[in-house]
Amino acid sequence: MKRKAVLNVVGLTAGLVQRMPRLREFASSRHVLSIVPAFPAVTCTAQSTYLTGLNPSDHGIVGNGWYDRESAEVQFWKQSNRLVHGRKLWEELREIVPGFTCAKLFWWYNMYSTADYSITPRPMYPADGRKIFDIHTAPLDIRFAIKKDLGDFPFRSFWGPGAGISSSQWIADSAKWIEERYRPTLSLVYLPHLDYNLQRLGPSNPAIAGDLEALDQLLCDLIAYLQQRDIDVVVLSEYGISDVDRPIHINRILREQGWIAIKDELGLEMIDCGASKVFAVADHQIAHVYANDAALLTAAREILASQPGVQSVLGRDEQAALGIAHERGGDLVVVADRRSWFTYYYWLDSAVAPDFARTVDIHRKIGYDPAELFIDSAIKFPPARIATFLLKKKLGFRTLLDVIPLDATLVKGSHGRVPETAEDRPLLIIDRQLNGIPDELPAQQVYGVLRAFSLAHNMTHQSVWSE
Repeated sequence: MKRKAVLNVVGLTAGLVQRMPRLREFASSRHVLSIVPAFPAVTCTAQSTYLTGLNPSDHGIVGNGWYDRESAEVQFWKQSNRLVHGRKLWEELREIVPGFTCAKLFWWYNMYSTADYSITPRPMYPADGRKIFDIHTAPLDIRFAIKKDLGDFPFRSFWGPGAGISSSQWIADSAKWIEERYRPTLSLVYLPHLDYNLQRLGPSNPAIAGDLEALDQLLCDLIAYLQQRDIDVVVLSEYGISDVDRPIHINRILREQGWIAIKDELGLEMIDCGASKVFAVADHQIAHVYANDAALLTAAREILASQPGVQSVLGRDEQAALGIAHERGGDLVVVADRRSWFTYYYWLDSAVAPDFARTVDIHRKIGYDPAELFIDSAIKFPPARIATFLLKKKLGFRTLLDVIPLDATLVKGSHGRVPETAEDRPLLIIDRQLNGIPDELPAQQVYGVLRAFSLAHNMTHQSVWSE
């Protein structure tokens, strides 16, 4: 069996490929398929759909986060692979191919996975309140060996105001490192670079050209390396990102109805989800709305459906028809229109916003916060503020790096809804000789294509794909 690699290039669309000359040349001799993305078209749902072939109603990943009704807590960006129900791609291939191994590098839900080799970002949280950037690996001894060879993972370039190409370069280097030591049968490699400025600036901004050039060079190098080792390569993406200019503060709308419970914590406002009658978990262009008081659902639906920027509000029947109905999901799922997205903001006065609102904190916020990609322009000399924070941290003081703005209008790109046209949709670039694949592919069928790709002994006139 010929070895394979799947490069998950986040945010890549057919239009962007045309602006990347090296990748465009790679694609020119291959089949470029448009994918009707998983719904919602967000990282955790998309990846779980690709790797199980199931709908969210079956694999359970209804978004990047959800409200856990038993613990009365919002849980975002959890990492245990056990949250994803269903048989994974590598588990099926292991049953078919003797000696099959899989490396899963920075794809999500990568802790306690049954993949043979995995690396994922995982900070350490000592009892004194510090947060120390690190990685989690399986086997565990990879962690020390790879950091010795490649240096520490550049966590600040993986997310936050400093997000950029360095993290994708380290991940690409880690794929080479794993290949040279373990020679996995299948490598799954996550490359997030386009995700950052496509959200900061929007895909129409001319400055995106620099990001495309940097990633094009990285991909050219990585693909050449893999091909030199006789590894067939597929390029895949999870979603396309659209230009947006209208944030919708969905929890403020619900608060104005008197449905949000707010606690005073040291003079700042903290939402109490368990005590709230209706509240929303915002996730890019979709929001899960949870009603602790079911009698308010009809009113909530009517109010939300009337808001500018809201395209639709889905009850349980509509969710079932779309394959997203699951106990983790909201009683209502609200979908934005093409130019809009949802914030998690619930305070009415920025002076009483919780302290973590101005920090990079992906776990305390009750929704995804793309404003974490920016530094507040009101801060004079941000490098000095950051240097002071790092010095205090080194000296053992507890302090906050509170540099994130509370201005959602800064965000110019988003995703999550299913785009109407192929130009905004994700894609799959695969060898043209893998026959029988339609030009447009539902996300659930990507599993079958990857299975066929992995089982092909070589990429000459293969006809092994089936739905």
